[in-house]
Amino acid sequence: MAISDLRNPAISQPAAESRLLEDARRRLIVALDVPDAASAVNLLDRLENICHWFKVGLELFIAAGPSVLEPILARGHSVFLDLKLHDIPNTVAGGIRSAASLGVRMLTVHAAGGPAMLNAAQDALGGLTNPLQLLAVSVLTSMDAPQLSATGIERSPAEQVSVLAGMALSSGIRGFVCSPQEVSMMRGLTGPEGVLVIPGIRPAGAAIGDQKRVASPADALRAGASYLVVGRPITHAANPAAAATGILNEMASALR
Repeated sequence: MAISDLRNPAISQPAAESRLLEDARRRLIVALDVPDAASAVNLLDRLENICHWFKVGLELFIAAGPSVLEPILARGHSVFLDLKLHDIPNTVAGGIRSAASLGVRMLTVHAAGGPAMLNAAQDALGGLTNPLQLLAVSVLTSMDAPQLSATGIERSPAEQVSVLAGMALSSGIRGFVCSPQEVSMMRGLTGPEGVLVIPGIRPAGAAIGDQKRVASPADALRAGASYLVVGRPITHAANPAAAATGILNEMASALR
């Protein structure tokens, strides 16, 4: 919805607010970082009719297997499968084709896998009946400069993100996972067509946990984020539905 809609007397304020809230709902991804399928279904029940996107990561996917996606997809939700594939090119390409057959909408690969792997990942999308959005992961939000230095990389996190993003862009990948601190830079690299998925989102008063580079939902959206990934502030809340609604309201305000 255009900002002008909010100023158009022909469009009621409640209708405009409803559209903003729906836009926010399309951009919020809830991370189902739980240990088993029963816990995931419990969260789905508590967030029904509030959230549309759900992320399934390594813990849940390994514990429950691909069948854990079935109740999510059966309810009409979209799935972001966050497996951060990083292997030889042929293996990654096969993994992407398998993930697409499961019906997921987004899938992560590690940009650090190198140009050959990234080329194979992008090429694997060709001819798929249900193509998905590839997301290249550059530097994890748990990594700061000392953590990078410990792995032998002396660049700053932002510099390393730029290097890996350039590699992925050269392979034709236009989707990225990056920290809130790199959103503006990444938006400049990808242009308006880039898909930027941002973890490390913490509303005011939420614990940071093991994340090093975080931001509020409003700040991330204003910087150019396409989607926000929120886990513990929602899933560990006493009332996940209320927590998600609060975040959606903050996002809707930022989208004005």
